Amino acid sequence: MSVDPDAYRAVLGRFASGVTVVTARDEKGHDHGMTVTAFSSVSLSPPLIMICVGHDASLRPVIDHCKHFAVSILSASQEALSRRFAAVGNRFEGVGFVRGELGGDALLDGALAFLECRVAARHPAGDHTIIVGEVENAGNRDDRPLLYYRGGYAQLER
Repeated sequence: MSVDPDAYRAVLGRFASGVTVVTARDEKGHDHGMTVTAFSSVSLSPPLIMICVGHDASLRPVIDHCKHFAVSILSASQEALSRRFAAVGNRFEGVGFVRGELGGDALLDGALAFLECRVAARHPAGDHTIIVGEVENAGNRDDRPLLYYRGGYAQLER
């Protein structure tokens, strides 16, 4: 028995998540990135994270072949960046970033935290691919996170 797709979406929408932008460079050195809420830690030892990328996502051809990628965990003030990297078009135009140490992937200015990862594994999973990254460099700053809940952005009140 299969769950109704609309009911499934409604249930998953009740799970609040942080918002990230995943970036990678193609073989020609061009930057690619997209907003990703399907992000999670996997292991502390070794330090592993996972992201899920849809088969129809613009980042997929790059993430399928790259050796490393970066994750910028967005702060509460970066909703516009999340929207930009979720839309079609030149996502990097006018966006401030620095190059990561691992592979030169873009790390977005003002992010709450960042992770630079070496691709450890790729697993097909339905209409997505799960990419496991081994974290080789990371950093953070104090601020509030950007959250996504029930199809919209939310703020953490503490």
